[in-house]
Order: sequence, then structure tokens, then C-alpha cells
Amino acid sequence: MDDTQIWDLIQQEEDRQASGLEMIPSENHSSVAVRRASGSILTDKYSEGYPGMRYYAGCQIVDKVENLARDRAKQLFGVTHANVQPHSGSPANQAIYFALVDPGDTVMGMSLYFGGHMTHGLKVNFSGTYYKSVQYTTDKHGYMDYEAIAAMAAKEKPRLIMAGTTAYPRIIDWQKLREIADSVGAWLAADISHISGLVVAGVHPSPIGIVDVTMTTTHKTLRGPRGAMILCNGDPSDPLKKPERTKENLPSLIDRAIIPGLQGGPHNHQTAAIAVALDEALQPSFKEYGKQIAINAKKLSEELLSRGFELVTGGTDNHLMVIDLTNKGLSGKQGETALSKAGITVNKNTVPFDPRSPFDPSGIRLGTPALTTRGMKEAEMVQVADWIADAVAHHKDDKHLATLHEEITKFAKKFPLPR
Repeated sequence: MDDTQIWDLIQQEEDRQASGLEMIPSENHSSVAVRRASGSILTDKYSEGYPGMRYYAGCQIVDKVENLARDRAKQLFGVTHANVQPHSGSPANQAIYFALVDPGDTVMGMSLYFGGHMTHGLKVNFSGTYYKSVQYTTDKHGYMDYEAIAAMAAKEKPRLIMAGTTAYPRIIDWQKLREIADSVGAWLAADISHISGLVVAGVHPSPIGIVDVTMTTTHKTLRGPRGAMILCNGDPSDPLKKPERTKENLPSLIDRAIIPGLQGGPHNHQTAAIAVALDEALQPSFKEYGKQIAINAKKLSEELLSRGFELVTGGTDNHLMVIDLTNKGLSGKQGETALSKAGITVNKNTVPFDPRSPFDPSGIRLGTPALTTRGMKEAEMVQVADWIADAVAHHKDDKHLATLHEEITKFAKKFPLPR
């Protein structure tokens, strides 16, 4: 590599990850094969349109790449249609809105401050600016309250319900949400970005066949490159005609929302890397990996509870947990900083009905996907819980945290990153 400055920074980041514990639940470690595809010559090719319907010549190879990715996605999730072109999760969700509702229509989703995502209707986001957004919360214990969601839907009559979370540690009942959507004639879309790898592994129920449209990013528990996919059932119609908003036309509605609606050319290197990750997810070993993520998270949550930590909902059913640090005498921002100094990367996060600012909330969010990728299991979760408790207890002692980091680095080196 000729750019020594950038190469040195890349090496520094690799060393940072290898020397610590990455526990932000939306992060993971992709395989060498995924990274190789992502950094390939495919980045040089423009291919606006879809396979067989491109606006540029010379797409005969990238057509095959995209078809492989689409076919693998359809096989993995059991759908008849997959769009693998979204550049990331937020524009993929934007495409769902673009396809199914009009500006000013009422949309409904979980509040960011209770575990939802900003594209599910946050007022400063496009989803809360171009649409009338109404947002549901959890109950006081942090659980989704389906009766309250149904009551809100009955009152507000949303045209679209976005179902999914970024900081919710429990199973989502897709069927109850389907019944709520049907009761008001709303489209139902599932954002499974965080849990798609768990869905593949059978750890979390799948929304496929229940919701109308499913979106997932490809880089979280699915362990691929940065990117996203939109999945649905139906039959594509004439691409030159604007289709009616019917379930049968969902493939065409979604495809037209991506291009020409919101994007130009897809990122072919990204598509290839997604195809590689999907092939990995189709292997039996991936199901074991997904199951181990949940086993590790459950073990870690139990160990943290035994050390006096307060977890939202009292535990977890999936890959993540949210810890309220109030009883430990520090804020989420202070906890994030202390753990970072010790070599454990988490993120500050609001807790339900948080009295503090989102910029310095009461909690932290952490998970086990990346640790599981490195081969850690239940025994290691006990050790990790010890270190979290130690760092939180000594959050004001930089010298102690530095010593702790040295200890964690020696441990982390025993579980190398994918090579």
C-alpha cells in the first residue's frame, strides 16, 4: 500500500480491535473472504439498474454477482424476492417508506429512547419530518406493551407500522404486531438488522410470512459487510409501469423505491461481500454460531445480575443487554468511558423513562456477537463480567483502568480476529 499514513491507521485500528473486547451489539468481525470481496476491483464498476436491466454496458459479470447475492438471500430467509442494493440500513428503511406511504401519512414505530431506531419515526429524522410520526414506548419494566401499541394504532390509524429495535433485549411477537396492523389496515415492516443472524439460527422467531416487508443490515449478527437488504414476497411487475400498492406488487414497489427512487448505482464490491456473507450464513456452522451468541448473552447477563447490575427487563433473550448504571453511582457516558479505558468497547444508551439526557444517559448497551465470533463461550463470559464490574467500580481510577487494559489485552490476544 503506497499511502503509508492510511495503512498505518488501518493497522492501528486492527490492533485496537485485537487488543480489546468489542461489545457494541451492532458490531461484529467479518471474515477475510468478506473483506477481500469488499476491497475488490468490483468497486470500479457502475451498474445502475438491476441484472438484465442496466443503464450501462459491461455489467455481465456484476449481474452474476448480484444474482448470486439475491438467490442466497432468498434461500436463507425463505422469500421470493430480495433487493441487495441498499447502501445501508437507514436508506433501506427510507426506501420502505418511499414505496408504501406518501409524505404526510401517519407512520408508527418504537421510540428511539425506548429501544427503537431513529428511522422508525424520530422527529429530527426523515421518518419523523416527512411523515406524521407517532411513537410507542415500553412499559416501566422495559417490555413491549402490545395492548398499549394496539390502543395507539386504533387512535392514530397509521398507514405503516415499523417494527424492530436496536436496544431491546427480548423476543418480539410478530404475530401480535400483525394483528395490530391488520386491525387498522396498516402495512407492517420488520427491521431485523440486529437479530437477523439469530433469526437464521432459529434463536429468534422470523417475521417472514407474517410482516409485509423485512429489512436487515448485513453487518451485525449476520456478520457481513456494511450494507442492507429488503426482503418480501410477491411477483415483480413491468418495471416501466408504476405499480399499485398491493402485496403482490411489493417486489416492484421496493425495487422502484431503491432505483430510480432513492439511489443510483449499487456498490458492486459491497454486493459481492454480501453474497459471501450469505453463503457463510447458509452453512450449518453459522446456526451454531448464532445459538452461541444467545447462550453467551444469557450467561453474561446472569453474571452481571449476580454482581449487582440492574439490567433492563432483568436479562436478555437475544444478543444484547442494556444496563442501568444508576445504582452504581455513574452515568452511561462515564461507564462507556471507563470501560473503553479498560479495553472494553460498549456504547452509552438510554433506559426506559430515562431522566437523563440522551447525550449522557443512565445506561450502557453491550452484546456478545463479536466476542462469539472470536470463539469465546460461557467461561469467558464469567471473566468478562468480572472485568466490567471491576472497571465500573474503579471508573475514576485511570491507573487501575490502564492495568486492567493490559490484563484484557493478554486475554484478547488468545482469541484472534478472523484471518
